[in-house]
Amino acid sequence: MPLSWSLPDADELPEILIDLAVPHEDIEVLVRMRRRVTDDPELRRFLEASVEELVRDMGQVGVRVELPELDWPAGPLQRCFPAYVFVAALPHTRAYHRERGVPAEVTRRTLADLGRNMAVHRRRYGRTGVQAPRWLTHHFRGELYQLGRLQFERARAGKWLDAAPDAPCLNLHIPDFHGPLTPAAVDRSLALAREFFARHFPEERYSAATCHSWLLDPQLKRYLPADSNIVRFQERFRIGRDDAEEADTEPVQFVFGDPELPIEGLPRRTAVERAVGDHLRGGGHWYIGHGWFLFEEPGESTSAVRR
Repeated sequence: MPLSWSLPDADELPEILIDLAVPHEDIEVLVRMRRRVTDDPELRRFLEASVEELVRDMGQVGVRVELPELDWPAGPLQRCFPAYVFVAALPHTRAYHRERGVPAEVTRRTLADLGRNMAVHRRRYGRTGVQAPRWLTHHFRGELYQLGRLQFERARAGKWLDAAPDAPCLNLHIPDFHGPLTPAAVDRSLALAREFFARHFPEERYSAATCHSWLLDPQLKRYLPADSNIVRFQERFRIGRDDAEEADTEPVQFVFGDPELPIEGLPRRTAVERAVGDHLRGGGHWYIGHGWFLFEEPGESTSAVRR
């Protein structure tokens, strides 16, 4: 059966983009270019193929999605085309959420990551575009949900836990533009996640949570006070010592907004800025840390993940 999809008309599109938290200065660009997509048969076919790839096996974990790359001269349309793919797929994502009983406010906050992603692109380049389309496929396929301060991605244990590789686990992600990572905010997110996944994905028993981030690099403890939000976040995890990946640009990107900034001129306004910049200027490197902790309520079974 052919996939049903369409782009909203020019009057409806701005309201949908606002719901997706797209920056206001980018909305006019997307509305103006809409007709280039709908009036060009080649672009319409490409959009249809992209939407089909995105919503294929909706909700399944571990399905690799490769959105086709637009073979088009570099410019606004190339940078923004993924936004049209996500908007066209939106009815399918919302339908899957409704089937699972996901509250409308969780759907809205989760899919608003499209706007956050475009804001990151504008902060870095000063123009309209989608920064990381592949990352957003998880949101629009029902794999990832924003619950309070954190995002939780349905995943499998893989090699990171002392568990069967296909054991369900939740990958934690820390989005930009969402305030400090306070212990209270993290506690609230974890409580929301326990309730959310038990209610809406009862067949998937999540006994552990994982995180793969430069925020779990133990070297940060050399620079930050023990009661800092980042150190207290680290202390929730058992961090692997042998699988760290060198990633000097990661903290530069997330702290300063552009991974290509020269380290000599990085600002030193906050403790985190000083930590990231001073460590690199001193010849050090930053690493992606891999950590996990048990996600079950106290007293529940821990058979899936052994202590």
